Parts: sequence; structure tokens; C-alpha cells
Amino acid sequence: MAQENGLVEDEVESNKLKGPTNPMVTPLLTDLYQFTMAYAYWRNGKHLERAVFDLFFRKNPFGGEYTIFAGLEECIRFIANFKFTEEEISYLRSSLPTCEDGFFDYLRGIDCSDVEVYAVSEGTVVFPKMPLLRVEGPVALVQLLETPFVNLINYASLVATNASRHRFVAGKSKALLEFGLRRAQGPDGGISASKYCYLGGFDATRFDSINASD
Repeated sequence: MAQENGLVEDEVESNKLKGPTNPMVTPLLTDLYQFTMAYAYWRNGKHLERAVFDLFFRKNPFGGEYTIFAGLEECIRFIANFKFTEEEISYLRSSLPTCEDGFFDYLRGIDCSDVEVYAVSEGTVVFPKMPLLRVEGPVALVQLLETPFVNLINYASLVATNASRHRFVAGKSKALLEFGLRRAQGPDGGISASKYCYLGGFDATRFDSINASD
């Protein structure tokens, strides 16, 4: 697994025992479509063929002129710990009753050790149609990574970009503290938003400064 600005093997190694921040981020954080595609590859004996996918976006958020790329660390944590549990395999069997048993044996045995990831550095200013992250590996496996990668990067980049726009308006002399936990999309939305506001230029979170006035 490599990054354009240098190898990230060390980062992957350091995160091997650390799962994604949100426990909901598992191999099941994907669409049924992705599993049916993976099954089609497996059924036709093409699941181990190498494939390359690029992740990009079509337009900047907020009608702006740039985007701050974020979410890479969570993607790295995800693939470093990618493994189906027996409970997840059982759930998939019930959701895909027409699939052959061999497919579930295949899912049970896969991990991301044969997947390579190339990406720009987290926190980089990026632009539409620019490849942010490239994934190379067995086609059925990298197909299963598409939805979680898009999910992990879209929200993180949206929050970091919004924070960066606030920093630009406020200037360097002002201290910015995010106060979004009360309005965020669920508990993880609040925690991850704090992280990506910092990435986008904020100084702290309101909950680190309980003496600050509202």
C-alpha cells in the first residue's frame, strides 16, 4: 500500500490493531449491489483478476473552488482490518440465498493483503476529476471496497472543506472552535466532524474548552 508522497506501510502497520473509529465500519458497510457484482466475478472465475479503480468527485461542495481531501486514515484502518466474521458470513447467506456455498468460503478467506492503495496526502487541496485515491487488487475484493471508501471520504472531505472556508474568512489571527456535536448526524458524525474541522484549520473543539462562552 503506497501513497504518492511516500510509502504508508508504517501507518498501516501501526493501525493493524486499531479498527476504524466507528464500529459500524465493517465489510458489511456496502451495498447489496457490490456483493452481487463480486458473486458474478466469482461465478465466472474472474474474481482474482487484477483491477484498478480511481476515486474522484465531479464538483466542489458549497459552490466553492477547492476541496480538502480527508478520510484517508479511516480507509487505511478499514483495509488493515478487513475480514468477514462468521456472523457476517451467516448474515450474507441469509441475504443471498441463491449464491453457491463456495462464494461464502471465498469471502471467509479474503483480506486486503493483496490490495495496493495510492492516494494524495490527507489535508491536501484537491479539485474535481482529480484522482484522490487509486485502489489496485483482485477485482471482486476491490469492488467490495468502493462503497465504504466513498462513504468514508465524502463526509470527511465535506466537513474539512467547510472548516477550511471558515478559516479563510476568519483569517489566521482568530481562534476557531467547532461546536457541532449537538447538531451532527449522530454520535460518530459529531466525533469525526471535530477531527475534520481541525484538519480544515480550526483550533479546537468547544468541548475541549468548557470555560469558553457560548
